[in-house]
Amino acid sequence: MSHSLNEIEAMSKRAARGAGLSWGLAEEAAKGTRWLSSFGFPGTEMLAGLLTTNDRIPPIDVSPVSLRAEIWHAPARRMSPLIAGAALSDCAVRLLERGRITMENVNFPLLAVPFMGGAALRLGRPVAAEWQGARLATDGKRLCVQGESDAFLTQLADQMVFSAPADMTGQKEPVMRANVSDESWEQLSQFAHRTFAPATEESRLRGAGAGLSDND
Repeated sequence: MSHSLNEIEAMSKRAARGAGLSWGLAEEAAKGTRWLSSFGFPGTEMLAGLLTTNDRIPPIDVSPVSLRAEIWHAPARRMSPLIAGAALSDCAVRLLERGRITMENVNFPLLAVPFMGGAALRLGRPVAAEWQGARLATDGKRLCVQGESDAFLTQLADQMVFSAPADMTGQKEPVMRANVSDESWEQLSQFAHRTFAPATEESRLRGAGAGLSDND
């Protein structure tokens, strides 16, 4: 199924919010999903998988314990790429000073990559991420890709290493629409449905239709 990038972003935002993410992080997740989709990656599949994996889990359990540590890890021994990615963007200067930041046990690591764009724009230098045979680099606008497709789609990276400044080689061109699997779209729809307020007798009477009165 083909969807516009605007459709993908809107659905992803509502789904992320329905899964319990704050509005701010839901917006970032949606922008990241759109960004990945624009470069031909299965962004919706990645997001649907992450939301399902972390459903009902407190965010603190999948957040970095300390941003000052040389290696970031989470209490649950698996880290959310959205929370960790947002933290990485905030720590862009520290990344440049250190040269690299390593994260352990990152779920769906591809979802952390869009946050590198924010870090790169802040630094004015490209940022790269590497894990299990995959390497991606961005300056915030362009994306360079190296590695096998299976590596990009892994659901858990034992180690994910971010570095700056980075070389930009293997540029990938963006697209305007993206193919989305029916399964992932349905999963996102189910999460999005949680944001809808349940109907009450009062809302039904105020809604469309005649309610208790007959105007005919």
